[in-house]
Amino acid sequence: MTTTREGSRLTTAEFLRSAGVIPVVVVSSAAQAVLLADALSEGGLPGMEVTFRSDAAASAIRAVADERPGFVVGAGTLLTPTSVDAAVEAGAHFGVAPGTTPEVVARAAEHGLEFIPGAATASELERALNLGVDVVKLFPAEVLGGVAFIDALAGPYPHARFMPTGGIRVDDLPRYLQRSSVLACGGTWIAPRDLLDAGDYAEITRRTASAVDAVRTIREPSGKEHHHGA
Repeated sequence: MTTTREGSRLTTAEFLRSAGVIPVVVVSSAAQAVLLADALSEGGLPGMEVTFRSDAAASAIRAVADERPGFVVGAGTLLTPTSVDAAVEAGAHFGVAPGTTPEVVARAAEHGLEFIPGAATASELERALNLGVDVVKLFPAEVLGGVAFIDALAGPYPHARFMPTGGIRVDDLPRYLQRSSVLACGGTWIAPRDLLDAGDYAEITRRTASAVDAVRTIREPSGKEHHHGA
């Protein structure tokens, strides 16, 4: 299954590379999710990962998929095959998990849902790659050692591609995105619960634009990323 963006069709890996940053969010209602999608789009990011950490996750994904068809909405924290079913039924473009469970990866494959399982060790990364996935979520990235950990994994796993998430902020983006193995960073700082609860979508748009500018500065001057850790 491919994601849709501005009329073109991209694989999830291609979309992650083009975005550089993926807001990871917990929403309390479908209406809030649509407003958030608009705020992110205004700041230049046409996608987000809605985590299944609230009862509103499925309805939020469905609302964004239906009402903002040009926006890419992924489903995060998919811990069971049943949660994968719910994400697919809601219209998620891709799925994400903090760990790697073969049954969950298999269910996503059955649905044709592009899926990004998580890893925190070399063994978990190897397990994920052996299950045939293209991209692995490195979580919790900063706790694990950040780019130093990514560089250490590059030797035995040169073809691994990552979406590091956990503790990353806008000032950390250069260190991560200079690694060609890093497609995008997941970020909770762009749209945290306090800003959503306050309805401060202007600040979310500001943070989004700042992140987009950072990605552009890192990736566009030379036309390519540095190849540390590739």
